Amino acid sequence: MVCLKIALLYGGKSTEHEISIRSAASVYNAIDKDKHEVVLIYINKNGNWLIGNEQALMNKEVINEEGTKEVYLIPNGQFHSEDSTVKDIDVVLPILHGKNGEDGTVQGLLEICNIPYVGCGLLSSAMCMDKDVTKRMLTTAGLDVAKGITLHKHKYKEQLASTNFKFDYPIFIKPANQGSSVGVSKVEHEGDFISALEYGFKYDSKVLVENGVVGRELEVAVIGNETIITSEPGEVIVNEDFYSYENKYIDEDGATISIPAEMSEEQKTLVREVASRAYEALDCKGLARVDVFLTEDNQIIINEINTLPGFTSISMFPKLFEVSGIPYSELIEKLLILAKDIYEKKQKYQKV
Repeated sequence: MVCLKIALLYGGKSTEHEISIRSAASVYNAIDKDKHEVVLIYINKNGNWLIGNEQALMNKEVINEEGTKEVYLIPNGQFHSEDSTVKDIDVVLPILHGKNGEDGTVQGLLEICNIPYVGCGLLSSAMCMDKDVTKRMLTTAGLDVAKGITLHKHKYKEQLASTNFKFDYPIFIKPANQGSSVGVSKVEHEGDFISALEYGFKYDSKVLVENGVVGRELEVAVIGNETIITSEPGEVIVNEDFYSYENKYIDEDGATISIPAEMSEEQKTLVREVASRAYEALDCKGLARVDVFLTEDNQIIINEINTLPGFTSISMFPKLFEVSGIPYSELIEKLLILAKDIYEKKQKYQKV
């Protein structure tokens, strides 16, 4: 692959800001610096774009913004800053999690500015970020999802009064547009329902209420545009009530990860096929991680699709591909190729 000038975009305004920094540090280390030039662009919690700092990134710290030069995007495909290193960017590698990162907003901005970028486009990013919309699209494609209802903050009382849906405790209450289990509650008893609902509404105006699924929690990493590659399935064996934010990023004993998952070849094939169908149903491009439940009767229920999954060296996405024969650095190379490929194909479409 030819030498590329890569803008590594990280940080962001979401609740997953710190996770983004950790992921970006791992990605930065994995990029072949003899082959590519990397420009760090940090987005602070206020949404300002700044020249990143390598030392701060390696320490997984928020940068000291004093004297740091700002970065601007110009709708002619160029970045602009008093720091000349941002000129002539070939491709953007956004390592942003959650709102204003993987929800289509940054992707839309890069589309307007005609800049190639790694990952799903505006529409698929937005659909996958919204768990309610994701479930609707998956259901339309004939794929199974958890049974539940969607409630809106401004009318949830009326919705609850009129619904015929039967809550089968334990249930899960999830903000529709959050990741990393932020704002999620497991509710064992009806008496805790309203407080959990109010907690979810702190993070979004729309929440999902889903009946719990009894099954194994599996994850499949997926890459590709027209041709799709799926990884071996991995399993998350949770030691607590559910795979919470703390289990994922703070408590090292919160869960056990099994990669690859111990299961029959027939089950693996089935899970990978469902992951591929889900990826296509949401029109994903570049990469995504598909999370599913496998029940005792081999029913596969899709939990969610994450278009910018965690990318630390110990995150499931790179580790799943590592055991599938694609090392971390090679995985990054493939994602860069996919980004340039889809950009070049878009440029060939007739423009009126």
